[in-house]
Amino acid sequence: MFSISALHLFDVTITPLEMRLLLGWLGFSAIMASAWLMWRLTLNAGFVDSIWSFGVGLTAVLIAFVPMADDVSELRRLVVTALVALWSARLGGHIWHRSRHKGNDPRYMKLLDEWGPAAPLRMFIFLQIQALCSLPLFLTVALAAHHPAAGFDAFDTIALILAVMAVVGEAVADEQLRRYSAHHSSHGVCDVGLWRFSRHPNYFFEFLLWCALALFAIKADGFIMSLLALAGPLCMYWLLVYVSGVPLLEEHMVATRGEMYRDYQRRTHVFFPLPPRISQSAIVSGDNIHFEHAFEQPKHQNRGEG
Repeated sequence: MFSISALHLFDVTITPLEMRLLLGWLGFSAIMASAWLMWRLTLNAGFVDSIWSFGVGLTAVLIAFVPMADDVSELRRLVVTALVALWSARLGGHIWHRSRHKGNDPRYMKLLDEWGPAAPLRMFIFLQIQALCSLPLFLTVALAAHHPAAGFDAFDTIALILAVMAVVGEAVADEQLRRYSAHHSSHGVCDVGLWRFSRHPNYFFEFLLWCALALFAIKADGFIMSLLALAGPLCMYWLLVYVSGVPLLEEHMVATRGEMYRDYQRRTHVFFPLPPRISQSAIVSGDNIHFEHAFEQPKHQNRGEG
């Protein structure tokens, strides 16, 4: 387990892990304050998510890379650090480039319109809530990088494979969407490649990465630590599926694409990549049941999400 040597802060006894998380949250809170300032200066809310990605990555890298007193596996610590850095650099760079060329994120634009004159204050509070909600992510990284188990075992190997798959999968999904949007109508729906099997494959692979990081901390001799490590992926799933990811984006897509996107919703699973669903009704005639187009094929004419 982690060292229980106490540090004293305002007469409150905290462990080195707790101190690391506290400093990480304070630092990331300042980063999100800079994201708010960036939005105020540029009026482009798209940069917020890029700064979030870079900020989570930087904070998590520092949490993972700086050794703790009872670290026993330098290899695991370095692998976790490298994975987080790779994920952050790739995602942050992608969102930054997209924001420069495509402008505001429609999810944030909707929120800003709803907030009206209170938008600056509400945006600042919203970003600080994001900083607070990132604590479970930092906890998962800390437990993964500094788990006291010796060596690099089978769980670590599986976690590494899943993490690489997640980073590559998210990059492939983003690139497929970028290419499709570049060659098709800006009012269409991308339904090719990974987007045929999930309406949000990039979100799924984001979630998978945090599952992989949690797996680094799951060990047979550390039940409590294993449970705590699940905080990161559970938090990420909640944020993506129920808060700032899927709901806002789906609402925007239905509003701008209409029936085209509703058809896509009927035949494509929302999050986990699965084979397309039957989307057209069965035609029942006497004792015979006929299905029209049992499984819809991707339509390649004039479609592209953007």
